[in-house]
Amino acid sequence: MVKYKERKRLRILGKVLFVCYVLFIIYFLLFSEWYGRTGEMSEYRYNLVLFKEIRRFLTYRETLGTFAVLTNVVGNVVIFVPFGFFMPMASKYRNFFMTVCYSFGLSLCVEVFQLLTRVGSFDVDDLLLNTIGGLAGYILFVICNAIRRRYHAKK
Repeated sequence: MVKYKERKRLRILGKVLFVCYVLFIIYFLLFSEWYGRTGEMSEYRYNLVLFKEIRRFLTYRETLGTFAVLTNVVGNVVIFVPFGFFMPMASKYRNFFMTVCYSFGLSLCVEVFQLLTRVGSFDVDDLLLNTIGGLAGYILFVICNAIRRRYHAKK
């Protein structure tokens, strides 16, 4: 009975954190002035060549600056780590494949929205980096879940 209540509380916490995270990511990626989302561009911007933007950021890292490179390359991974962590925590679908698919799906929605509204640009490199971030979050979830189960098994 106690384990059931604890699991139910964890699932509710996961759902609340997941919703908060999704709202944050929508705001941050689509509307945040800090991320350069102050206005609509006059033309559509997109990159359909895998690794093109990543290579560009790494090639011109001295010109662009460390912050710009970290924001684009590492930031796109890090921003999806919570998604990969909270998604299996909040749902019944706790497997690798579903987490990767949902991470890719959310990233695709964000990229298409940016393209259609001309707020930002559609970039296949972002799809890859965001999906890797979701996968990293899932791996972190699996590790934390195993530690939690081991701790409760010892009790």
